[in-house]
Amino acid sequence: MRATVGDRLVQHGRVVGRQDQVSEVVEVMGTEGSPPYRVRFPDGHEAVMSPGPDCEIKHDDIRHRDVKYPDAER
Repeated sequence: MRATVGDRLVQHGRVVGRQDQVSEVVEVMGTEGSPPYRVRFPDGHEAVMSPGPDCEIKHDDIRHRDVKYPDAER
């Protein structure tokens, strides 16, 4: 698992009815993008996490974020 600052760490719910927890990677504390990561949750609190098998990294691809299509009819 490799992450960079700005990526999202998604911890999938392990119990039926429990939602996924999504946090933002604010610091990579391991070498070459490896864990542990300092993450910030939507409510503002931060934690140090070493993700397990129920987690995945969603990379922040700025090339596709806030793309505007001026000629598209929407």
